[in-house]
Amino acid sequence: MNLTARPWLLIWFLLFPLGGNAVHSESIDHQSVYTVGIIPQLDAHRTKQIWRPLLDELENRTGLQFTLRGSTTIPEVEHEIMAGDFDFAYMNPYHMLMANKAQGYLPLVRDTGKRLQGIVVVSKHSEIQSVKQLANNTVAFPAPNALGATLLTRSELMDRFRIGVNPLFVKSHSSVYLNVVLGEVAAGGGVLKTLNQQDAAVKNALRILYHTRQVAPHPIAAHPRVPQAVRQKVRSALLAMGQDDIGRELLLSIPIEQIGIATMADYQPLAEMGLERFLM
Repeated sequence: MNLTARPWLLIWFLLFPLGGNAVHSESIDHQSVYTVGIIPQLDAHRTKQIWRPLLDELENRTGLQFTLRGSTTIPEVEHEIMAGDFDFAYMNPYHMLMANKAQGYLPLVRDTGKRLQGIVVVSKHSEIQSVKQLANNTVAFPAPNALGATLLTRSELMDRFRIGVNPLFVKSHSSVYLNVVLGEVAAGGGVLKTLNQQDAAVKNALRILYHTRQVAPHPIAAHPRVPQAVRQKVRSALLAMGQDDIGRELLLSIPIEQIGIATMADYQPLAEMGLERFLM
């Protein structure tokens, strides 16, 4: 075909040399929006208040876009993580083991300045003074597979104190504390950071009865489908946020006090605790 004889054809091929394939290639090589899932330790409104400003700052530092996809309960988010629904996710340490095995999720960062441990709380005016007094009582937990609040606590009640309790799963840490304050249950399982995030009226009405062993805290992780260059950009930006006032304030709201690199080796000790017997 003589293109010089048909000038409009020459212009067409110069402007669109690859036809539809050019657009298709661009959509594969560049993902404009990445989904982020958060284990909802607090209510949905509070979770959004904490995470949306941090993701906005992360967008400014990376040039990427992040959509916060929140579910109302821990089991719902757990199911979505195990199905690989999120590009990035903030999950509990035992979820990290499970998600790595199920989908290949990779930890990026975590708080390297502290450890995670479960707590058992009772009403400030409760007559319960020792863990063994909880035997055969109803104890509230946020979800069956919450690590510090449920799995570590239940394993130590059984293995260390040799007692059984009647678990009541109430969907969030905030609900645990409220049930204890209202006298609906004898005690509740939680973690110190979520207790400290409660309103003063709730926090001051509770007393910590017991602390569990300590483990590496929640990581921010990425699905392996996220390109390595993008994973590294996000990790570098998060680490940089720990070096300036604006970033540190946003990280503290999670809270992450001292951000550092996370690896799968941080979470391997959990595989030896036999926590799978409590999974639901």
